[in-house]
Amino acid sequence: MTDERGRTTPVIVTPSTPRQAIVENSAAHFPLSPHKVEALVRAALEEDQAFNDTTTIATILTNRRARGVIVARARGVVAGTPLAVATFRVMDSNMSIRVDVADGMRVRDSQSILFLSGHARAVLSAERVALNFLQHLSGIATLTRMFVDAVSNTGVRIMDTRKTTPGLRVLEKYAVRVGGGYNHRMDLAESVLIKDNHLVAVE
Repeated sequence: MTDERGRTTPVIVTPSTPRQAIVENSAAHFPLSPHKVEALVRAALEEDQAFNDTTTIATILTNRRARGVIVARARGVVAGTPLAVATFRVMDSNMSIRVDVADGMRVRDSQSILFLSGHARAVLSAERVALNFLQHLSGIATLTRMFVDAVSNTGVRIMDTRKTTPGLRVLEKYAVRVGGGYNHRMDLAESVLIKDNHLVAVE
């Protein structure tokens, strides 16, 4: 988060933090409720068999605790922190997380995005799913910002399309907004758009 002077201030997510506070983003309007976030995260963790992580279970004691940091490997715009936070918290409801870079903020190489403290098994088993959310959405936000910056002061708006990953449209379009772009139509019911295929079909 940033203060009134534009300085970065970390946000601490503890077990007592309301779930709604984790997913709120007033600037870009995070599209999923806490309930939907948890359902999506659980489905992703189950897909990865994170609750049956044979390697971690075989090598890490149940009571061992660990700390970890997710750092940026290149400059860009961050998107997806609510999903990353929820991913770790589903695996360890008592995990403490410090969000150093919120969605929509620029990040530099080697800058900390999240700091974690909790059960080692949870950190290891949730890591890949959390990174997948962050990397995918941050990539969209970063690329969008590159185009937005390229046309700044021209009056041009960068807009998206419906060419999205099935099931992830609302999140990918959210990432476009985080990057400074604008959403075109969300779905087929939102507006009329007659394309070449329509013209061919009515001939």
